[in-house]
Amino acid sequence: MIIEFEENLLALIDQRIETASDDELFAGGYLRGHISLSAAECEEQGINDIEVLKQQIEASLEQAKSELSPADRVIVHDLWKELVAQS
Repeated sequence: MIIEFEENLLALIDQRIETASDDELFAGGYLRGHISLSAAECEEQGINDIEVLKQQIEASLEQAKSELSPADRVIVHDLWKELVAQS
């Protein structure tokens, strides 16, 4: 269940590549890492709940927020919300 959700999110990011702006490409690449890491952590812990995965991704993004400028954080956050709504 977690793997399928991860694959779906990554596919949604990949579908945007041809039409994405530079900001969207950056946000997609940035999110890929957080999504994959969080999915791997869930798998390792035996967690199969998609809501827990979403929470872990959001926690990961929150912990790393100092890596991004405020403008980049908005771009990443907006793309994350779009992906969740589409998945």
